[in-house]
Amino acid sequence: MRRIPGSVSRFFFPRKKSSHENYKNTEKDWAFPEELCRRFSLAEITTATQCFDASLFIGSGVFGSVYKGRIKVNGDEDRTDVVAIKRIFTDSERQVRQFRAEVELLCQLRHTNLISLIGFCQENGECFIVYNYMPNGSLRDYLYETCNIKNKDAFPLTWKQRLKICIGVARAIHYLHAGVKHTIIHRNVKCWNILLDQNLVPKLSGFVLSKRGPPVLSNALIRLNSELAGTKGYIDPEYVWSGQLTEKSDVFSFGMVLFEVLCAKSCTRDIPECVKKGDTFPAMIDPFLVGKVAPGCLRKFMNIAERCVRLSGAERPTMGEVEVELECALELQESADAIKQLKELGTTASSSLAPPPPAAAHDMEDYTYQDISFSEINENLPHIYLREWP
Repeated sequence: MRRIPGSVSRFFFPRKKSSHENYKNTEKDWAFPEELCRRFSLAEITTATQCFDASLFIGSGVFGSVYKGRIKVNGDEDRTDVVAIKRIFTDSERQVRQFRAEVELLCQLRHTNLISLIGFCQENGECFIVYNYMPNGSLRDYLYETCNIKNKDAFPLTWKQRLKICIGVARAIHYLHAGVKHTIIHRNVKCWNILLDQNLVPKLSGFVLSKRGPPVLSNALIRLNSELAGTKGYIDPEYVWSGQLTEKSDVFSFGMVLFEVLCAKSCTRDIPECVKKGDTFPAMIDPFLVGKVAPGCLRKFMNIAERCVRLSGAERPTMGEVEVELECALELQESADAIKQLKELGTTASSSLAPPPPAAAHDMEDYTYQDISFSEINENLPHIYLREWP
């Protein structure tokens, strides 16, 4: 396990400031160690974004807006790297605290499936975070906002691509829960915060709401009294009703991501509408995937998703279990595809001298789901949406 620099720990317990201190002047007393990540000047940020040119605008959310930029990262005057620069909204002291917490947290985290922090800037009341640029945007874009995919064919992700993305995100969340000294609850797992690099490798981002829990070796379910935060549709109902945040809250959110991946529908808009209309599985599955997902893989995937979104956190699996079972689902898909391919090759070879088959014969190449029961999901999913929230 990577050793966490001792200089980081003190930032989680900053000295208390008197109420009259102006939060916009606090950058002077934040002596962040340069060895953890780079501190950029406001001039560098402005140059990198060409004064925040509209052509470089990527998107915006409740916490800030994001621009594409080019910036000198490694001190090489002849080299500039493409980066994503998030301009934080700093209308309140709370937003500045969240900015600092995110920078301090990301400095400690190193994982293949987590967004990489390059540096930050806090100057003249402005706050910025600089990340690696993800050229393929977010998983959300590929699933149900294909109009946002720039300079690419808006072709749906294959089932194996989707499975591999889910496995990568599961590994990232498992790392947060069990791979660092103190458990971290992400609290905002959603398709918007799953970014894709040039090879479609997922990178979990959006740590502004993350909470740090007790040491992972405590083996106790984390329960943090916390003000409700997150995105409706992804938020754990048990967290909503009890006010207690647990690592199983991330499991619920990830379960909703799994349903989105399978259905290519938004869990904040489209899936609730389907549920209220009485639509059920398998009709809710993305039409592009129908016939392409092996029955054994689909059965395993649906079982994982259903268990993740159970109303009681105690009945949900851990992220480590989810990761293992998703890997098993991928193996089932690859094994079924290999067997089907062999059968198709054998059929082609044996029929090479025979007359061509009828046009409809190719339909037999698709997987069928006649022996799969969707009743458990069709019975349980409505409870998530139809129960009134406080």
